[in-house]
Amino acid sequence: MRRLPPLTAIEAFVHVARLGSIKAAADELALSSPALSRRVQALERFIGKPLFERRHQSLRLNGDGDRLLRRIAPALDTLSDAVEEMTSAIDLLRLRLGVMPLFAEKRLLPKLPDLRKRHPELHLDVDTGGHGLARLGDGLDAAIVLAQDVDPALYGRRLDHSKLLAIGARSLTEGDNPILDPAQLSGQTILVHRDMPDSFSIWRNAIGRPDLEAAAIDYFDSGPLIFEAAAQGLGIALMLDSHFSARRDDRLVRLFDMEVESPYSWWFACRPRALSQRPVKLFHDWLFETFDVPEE
Repeated sequence: MRRLPPLTAIEAFVHVARLGSIKAAADELALSSPALSRRVQALERFIGKPLFERRHQSLRLNGDGDRLLRRIAPALDTLSDAVEEMTSAIDLLRLRLGVMPLFAEKRLLPKLPDLRKRHPELHLDVDTGGHGLARLGDGLDAAIVLAQDVDPALYGRRLDHSKLLAIGARSLTEGDNPILDPAQLSGQTILVHRDMPDSFSIWRNAIGRPDLEAAAIDYFDSGPLIFEAAAQGLGIALMLDSHFSARRDDRLVRLFDMEVESPYSWWFACRPRALSQRPVKLFHDWLFETFDVPEE
């Protein structure tokens, strides 16, 4: 048999290729960035050619790296499945689910007792670490993500259609100079989720105010933190109606009597082959039945 490179080098390569960052991959594998870099370099030396275009803050697969990833990633996924199957209890099913904290806390967890009642053998490992789509098949079996769409190479199904709302502290609508008109947002700080980066442009164009300029746009990677920042008067949040209704915070109010169709939605996503795995299929079917999502 031809000699193979170390499995740790292959694992490092796949993680970096999927996440596009040495630091993110190192965090995922609980390694230091230099240690992970050495593993990737060891694979490149073994193959005899570079696999990445190295940039200041990130790595991008070159042609050879892309070809290698497409050939070995499915095999690594199959190996991972085999090990998982052999090390899991025969009567226990486990799903590694990536999900954002706001969705998990307000929409998923309250419904999980029903899942446990229907499928007591199914257990969830819940991961709120982000990069959900990039980590599918590489640490995650499935993910619930906030996005405009899902890569066609993945299986993706939309969970809802949403409206984009302007939300602020209740005190902003009271006092001597209440905010009652969108024009008053000029010069205000706007709070936006990193997974919805174009929210302000979309919102101002939809209400017919494309020239509306914010003092600044502050980005957060946590929905609960955006709401807390808005409640503390640090800015105006642009969030989905489902976020606001689930939050139920008396300190916050919806500003303006207008709704904007949002291109951002919650999606369930996994690799297509994962749907043949029983934990993923059970969770998928329960999720869409429970959330009463019609076929599109």
